[in-house]
Amino acid sequence: MLAPFPRENKSSQRNGCRKFVQVYKRNEGWESMINILPQVLVDGLTLGFMYAVVALGYTMVYGILEIINFAHGDIFMVGAFIGTEVLLISDALGALEGMNPFVALFITLIIAMVLTGALGVGIERIAYRPLRGAPRLVPLISAIGVSFLLQDLVRFTEALARNEFYLNSPALFTGSIPLGSIATIPTKGLIVIVIAIVMMIALTLFVNKTKWGIAMRAVAQDQSTASLMTINVNKVIMLTFLIGSSLGGATGVLFAQNYGTIDPYIGFILGLKAFTAAVLGGIGNLRGAMIGGVLLGLLESLSGAFMGPLTNGAFGAEYKDVFAFSILILVLLFKPEGLFGEAVKEKV
Repeated sequence: MLAPFPRENKSSQRNGCRKFVQVYKRNEGWESMINILPQVLVDGLTLGFMYAVVALGYTMVYGILEIINFAHGDIFMVGAFIGTEVLLISDALGALEGMNPFVALFITLIIAMVLTGALGVGIERIAYRPLRGAPRLVPLISAIGVSFLLQDLVRFTEALARNEFYLNSPALFTGSIPLGSIATIPTKGLIVIVIAIVMMIALTLFVNKTKWGIAMRAVAQDQSTASLMTINVNKVIMLTFLIGSSLGGATGVLFAQNYGTIDPYIGFILGLKAFTAAVLGGIGNLRGAMIGGVLLGLLESLSGAFMGPLTNGAFGAEYKDVFAFSILILVLLFKPEGLFGEAVKEKV
């Protein structure tokens, strides 16, 4: 006769049940993370393309002048406010009723790009050109001063005009597009991605295929030699600020459409992250800025969604910014030239 199975005491039974529940929850958590992964990737791509376009402004200025234009993030912010004000005024006048949303977005983008491009040219002429021969720390301090100036000007203007400086942008696009059964992409997010890709392709073609693009590359190599070859260095630098600021302003409009609410401080953190993306890809390298922006957006989205479950709640989504800037520190420590940059000697 077979001996009966030994009976477990109550304590061991409770431990066994607890372990079973823990394993079940752990498996359930992994399944949940796998299920939301496609949606997280879609959101990360949307954010990453915005980082990429703003990072292009940083990398263009650095490639020619070898200074970091820390005011660029606030030019992005100004573009967001210009676009939002254009839409709010148009809505108040009834001009948006019956207008095709793509036409409204196109007009808003053009206005924002023209005004922020002119702002960028003015900043270069007033804050950077007189300091061109100064030590690098001097224009860097000037850029930080311009950044704070733009924040306060926008805050003062909006508070004076509307008695508030937190604005909600009218939504031109609603709804979403299903990507099978795994995820959905908001229409406004898809528009952000498409327009960002178009702007990056257009910039790449301009730099590589046009006369002014070749002149920009020549000035980036050596300003003195380029001036001897009849290239107007001042005009090339002005054009660089014009293009970079216009792209930043357009991205601000897309940001306002995608996230809805804006304030005068959105450019500070987003600008720092775009700078991080430029460093990650290789500051001064257009392709590196694009890829670095997309990578940073994906990494930030993944960390925001999964850091909490993976650390059992020790670190939540609020630590995604810490994760982004930790990447900057690691890149500067181990590969300061970035993923696609080249280590170069100091110019003499």
